Amino acid sequence: MALLYAERTHLTIRSRLSFICRLVKIDGKMNAACYQKILADHLHSSARKLRMRRSWTFPHDNDPEHQAKLILQWLQQKKELCEDPHLFVDGISHHDLHQGKLGNCWFVAACSCLALRKTLWKKVIPNWRKQEWDTKHPNKYAGIFHFQFWSLGEWVDVVIDDRLPCVDGNLIYCHSNVKNEFWTALLEKAYAKLSDSYEALDGGNTADAIVDFTGAVAESFDLTEGHYRSNLIEQARLFEGIYKVYTRGGLISCYIKPSSISDMETVTPTGLVKGHAYSVTKVKKVVLGEKTLCFGKTSKLFMVRMRNPWGSREWRGAWSDESQEWKRVSKSEKEALGLTVRNDGEFWMTFEDWCTNFTHADVCRMINTSSLSFHKTWEKEEVRGSWTKNPEPLLNRSGGCFNNKITFFQNPQYVFDVSKEEEEVLISLQQKDQRVRKKEGKGDNFIIGFEILKVELNRQYRIHKLHGQERAASTQYMNLRSMFLRKILKKGRYVIIPTTFHHGIISEFILRLFTDEPSHFRELLHDKPTVTCWTFLQGYPQTVAQVFVRSVEGIQRSENSGEGDLYLIIKCERESVRSAVCKKTNNAVFDIRAIFYQKNISETIKVQVWESHIMCDQFLGQVLLATSPNDPKEELSLQLHGKDGQEAKKMPGQINLKVVSSNDLLEL
Repeated sequence: MALLYAERTHLTIRSRLSFICRLVKIDGKMNAACYQKILADHLHSSARKLRMRRSWTFPHDNDPEHQAKLILQWLQQKKELCEDPHLFVDGISHHDLHQGKLGNCWFVAACSCLALRKTLWKKVIPNWRKQEWDTKHPNKYAGIFHFQFWSLGEWVDVVIDDRLPCVDGNLIYCHSNVKNEFWTALLEKAYAKLSDSYEALDGGNTADAIVDFTGAVAESFDLTEGHYRSNLIEQARLFEGIYKVYTRGGLISCYIKPSSISDMETVTPTGLVKGHAYSVTKVKKVVLGEKTLCFGKTSKLFMVRMRNPWGSREWRGAWSDESQEWKRVSKSEKEALGLTVRNDGEFWMTFEDWCTNFTHADVCRMINTSSLSFHKTWEKEEVRGSWTKNPEPLLNRSGGCFNNKITFFQNPQYVFDVSKEEEEVLISLQQKDQRVRKKEGKGDNFIIGFEILKVELNRQYRIHKLHGQERAASTQYMNLRSMFLRKILKKGRYVIIPTTFHHGIISEFILRLFTDEPSHFRELLHDKPTVTCWTFLQGYPQTVAQVFVRSVEGIQRSENSGEGDLYLIIKCERESVRSAVCKKTNNAVFDIRAIFYQKNISETIKVQVWESHIMCDQFLGQVLLATSPNDPKEELSLQLHGKDGQEAKKMPGQINLKVVSSNDLLEL
């Protein structure tokens, strides 16, 4: 790893004369003024003329039989590498990229995906025309380049100079198949700066780089555990999902997980490389009239086009470049598919073969949040947070996963509402990139995940103990940078608790939530009601009570026939909570919770049953609850009464509920 170490050593140099590499944080828009100042300074600085070639001598490897010395040179693309350098030659293409001597096929695969989407790469390489070499105005060339990357919700500017690592005058890392095209090498260098070194790019996840390029939401699929190989229904459902992602601007990659370290980069009998990232360059539904591309009774075939970042070594199975299957396809149909028969690392395969041969896929969605679209529009909310340690339990924010019963609720907590009867939500948790810590001998992702709890409809304060709150959903815990969950939730209030697996971990994260309707997503900051200037006059809560209403039974309407649309109202002091409506029933299941902080402990809690009408709703009965911390905590079945108190006449029906109360406001 001496080569990589020498590279990292150079990237720590802060000399303005020999190396320009700056990071500028911005709020969503490119900070053109900062870059323009750097550009102007560099254009007019005489220091440009004093740049010297730097080189290091280092062992090629640690094998005593290989004591040859190599010279790592930092050559300027202008004159030292070629006479006519350009960012792009004949445009940008996913064929431009070839992996060098660094184990970053994951990054090269991400760049191949990026090259497919003009709107995306133009964000990463802003104002590329102005950065291009101008043969008519060579004095405008400053020798610096400007890139942008998405980092934890912010777009970050990275400015680098034009020196590139070479051996014997040849680029040793990512390079183009055209000698005077340098966008690939410069993008790699800028990303290495973002990650603190080239060494940090040795091994990684394609989805992470794609997210850094685009701000997309990444979802990982295990093709073996998901039964996509054997279950054709699940396979077809997965294809439709991936096809939708691709056609709506998303980016996709995949790989084969090796069984061991020795299995890394071994080649399968069909020509695929294990532990190697492949970019998906096209997803296609192939229809050839009534002819078959696969079986005699089908006219449609699901296909995927792949690219190997090495630029060679392709799939040798069905529908490979020179396979017999293509002989049944006309020349015009091949052209429509973009079929090329050459050893360029790109190949086609059926989706069934794709599911059978690859073990994992990363799907990066560009989720539509614009109302000016024909596609579904999502409501997006995001918060940036952190896991921090503190010896005081109420201040600690690194409690670990749900297995840590004592400390779990010491994690950050975020509340949101589902306002529809049922709603699909998308949630993405992304931790801070740890690659910058590789020089410390660390750099691995922390094991992360999150829990979703269905809580009281009116919860405003942090949860401290689990008292009936429902675990609605959770992710697996994995050492991935991002964890994603797609879930259909019923109407109600929910709390997301993002965690590391082990307690006591310190790191930052961003949590993103996508819903159909506004969700009022926010962090729960306080543990209990705060003391204000009005507390002296209005009083401060003495107890906290949680009311759980499971159901009502035997309700009779005034007409004494048929079924009604029932709902509940739970009242305590000046606060009330209303349930959703259960339609056309006399025996309604509600399963709702409400929490109240009581100032006057002698005042009862009312649970009322109502029937919804167009003009005027009808009262059907109520129960009055006098709470005490000493009361039994089991579920009760209580008779409904009228509005004149507990001694009022009985009303048809009963209500099944449970009340838990405590003098400790941190108990619930």
